[in-house]
Amino acid sequence: MTHQQPLTDTVFESFDLHPSLLAGLNDAGFVRCTPIQALTLPIALQGHDIAGQAQTGTGKTAAFLVAVLNRLLIKPALVERKSGDPRAVILAPTRELAIQIEKDFRNIGRHTGLTSALVYGGVDYDKQREMLKEGVDIVIATPGRIIDYLKQHVVSFRAVDVCVLDEADRMFDLGFIKDVRFLMRRMPPREQRQGMLFSATLSHRVLELAYEHMNSPEKVTAETESVTASRVRQVVYFPANEEKIPLLLNLLDKVEEHRSIVFINTKVMAERVTRALERHGHRVATLSGDVPQAKRERLLARFQKGDIEILVATDVAARGLHIPAVSHVFNFDLPQDAEDYVHRIGRTARLGAEGDAISFACDRYAMGLPDIEAYIEQKIPTASVDPEMLVVPPPRVRARAALSEEDAAANAEDDLRNTAGAPPKEQKPRHAGSRSTAPRSHAREGERPARSRSPKPPRADRPEVAAGAVPEAAAVPEAAAAASVAIDGTTPKKRRRRGGRGRNRPANGEQAAPVRAEGSNGNGHGETPKAERKPRRERGPRSESTESRPAPESAAAPGSHKKPGFFNRIASFFGRH
Repeated sequence: MTHQQPLTDTVFESFDLHPSLLAGLNDAGFVRCTPIQALTLPIALQGHDIAGQAQTGTGKTAAFLVAVLNRLLIKPALVERKSGDPRAVILAPTRELAIQIEKDFRNIGRHTGLTSALVYGGVDYDKQREMLKEGVDIVIATPGRIIDYLKQHVVSFRAVDVCVLDEADRMFDLGFIKDVRFLMRRMPPREQRQGMLFSATLSHRVLELAYEHMNSPEKVTAETESVTASRVRQVVYFPANEEKIPLLLNLLDKVEEHRSIVFINTKVMAERVTRALERHGHRVATLSGDVPQAKRERLLARFQKGDIEILVATDVAARGLHIPAVSHVFNFDLPQDAEDYVHRIGRTARLGAEGDAISFACDRYAMGLPDIEAYIEQKIPTASVDPEMLVVPPPRVRARAALSEEDAAANAEDDLRNTAGAPPKEQKPRHAGSRSTAPRSHAREGERPARSRSPKPPRADRPEVAAGAVPEAAAVPEAAAAASVAIDGTTPKKRRRRGGRGRNRPANGEQAAPVRAEGSNGNGHGETPKAERKPRRERGPRSESTESRPAPESAAAPGSHKKPGFFNRIASFFGRH
């Protein structure tokens, strides 16, 4: 990161900095200070605590890094420090901000010999654990992950000499303030360490946090309107919600080669806008909370190299990212918080450069515009929407930037991960069951041949159905009967079913006895199978049942060689005994 347009006449060489730190600043291109650096360094280098207010993109990261590194270089470590205990802790609310701080540290402190550990969620847990066990000078972390290591006694804060809290207002917004207080209480007393806090706004809650955990901090406020706001050309359009995508496409066609960020409030809309830009021929990527950390870092690297020209992002990218040469920021959705508007447009016009901030005030988010204008203390110029700008333009034919082998392999891996295992939309799960259970609608019958491997002819064309053939399942009892007769060596006879209404029907066509005789007392001519099934306890004594013994045999007409049924044989057996 280099200062293209220095904003003050204060140079870093005017401060009493360690030679190795000063050499790193010169190699990185840091010669003159920004306003927040010129205000912070004289106080911080003396060891005093600071509560600084500065907008994003004004160089506050370099301000506290120079102060931290110089303190660690010129001041010996605490006596109670053990091997592996960090000497400085820098807390950031987001992974992206923590990564950016660590990148700036390596840039500025390349000659200092100080080591750092980057600790945040979403990446290899054990690798960070081993790094902390080996010992580092500076820990740059998000609150959640570093608390895990503290509770596991992987790291200790007992030897921390300086603590920095960056984007303190964002800590409150993201609900990290309890975690921050937890970490602060694990450090030495505030009188024994230096504390620095930076925030876009020094609100009452931020100042309360500063005075609670810092030693009489001095307030430092950098007026950034002349640094950022005056160099950002702001404009707002008033389209309908369905007109925003065509308007965005037409506005992007009017700008020359550019690097733009499109901010959107929801992940669903971000994906929709990304698809629309891709169809139009833009090199675009999505940055949201659903993107894995490793892929997120690759996307940002490709965006900085220019392989990606448009970044569609939710507010996860609104803070802490230093991406040089961002020419345009589009607020596709107006933010619901006025502070977020300042952070969004702060992605352009960084460190003295110029940029454009274009906002869409649709019917859903337009009500937040007055709060934004009140917060920035200026009226945002409006622009009219021409009818031709609401017509979707034809896709642009643009040559894609050549990717390196590493980036191409990473992209292929990402595509494979995103597509592997997803079933085709046209394939539907096949349910088990017979064809007869399906609804007999025309639509269903039209689907059957496609789902069946061997289509069957219509019911009218099936010869077995037309001829009244016995189904295969119905032929099983007859086959079993034939097999049993063959074993006995007797003449095969047709076996009747053991149940049903016609079980006692005569074999030679004689008149059948009544199927059921209500009130039958066992005289033999009206006895039903139900009487034969009656449990033994419901029958009378053995002596009284002798009159009904021949009843099953007399049920058939004389001359009929009817074989007694199974239940008749059982009743006869018990009757003889």
